[in-house]
Amino acid sequence: MEQQRAQQVRRGPGRPREERVTRAVLDAVAELVAERGMGSLTMDAVAARAGVGKPAIYRRWPTKQDLVIATAESRIGPLTVPDMGDFRAELRAVLTARMEAYRQPGAGRLLAGVIGAAAEADSEPEAYRAYTARVMSETRHLLERGVERGDVRADADLAAVATLVASSLVFRLVGEQTLPDGVLVESLVDLIGRSVAPEA
Repeated sequence: MEQQRAQQVRRGPGRPREERVTRAVLDAVAELVAERGMGSLTMDAVAARAGVGKPAIYRRWPTKQDLVIATAESRIGPLTVPDMGDFRAELRAVLTARMEAYRQPGAGRLLAGVIGAAAEADSEPEAYRAYTARVMSETRHLLERGVERGDVRADADLAAVATLVASSLVFRLVGEQTLPDGVLVESLVDLIGRSVAPEA
């Protein structure tokens, strides 16, 4: 028994090591995509860059799609915006946070990779839909909060507005190959704010 306890002390807790492996792998994916694009992303390359064995990767992410989504979510995942008492202020906070995340090196390639992986024949559509739902959850929340507060129209199509908020910066980055900036954020705040504002 004493020997077993001594071994546990020497080994230390397992969770910090698990977290280190996870972080090393996700960092490796982001770096490889930023440096060489999605074409360079193989499990062998990720394992070599992260300094871990492939079994450690497959245990956490059984498919390449799972790995790419996890990496994207570690960089561009759910966020929380406090109640600011004003829909436009909250929308600006969401868009600004997304803009800053999308301006990170390699973010465009990573997002394109997530979308591309979802379009592959052997992909799991539900995994991609679940990721986008998590990313868009705070936008839907602040829209619902705006309706309750009265600064968003009760009859506004909240699903369509949430899609518009999520897609505008992504298309600027991936589709137009241009970094989103504060000017785009302010334009979106104005356009979306006016479209959902209650009639005077």
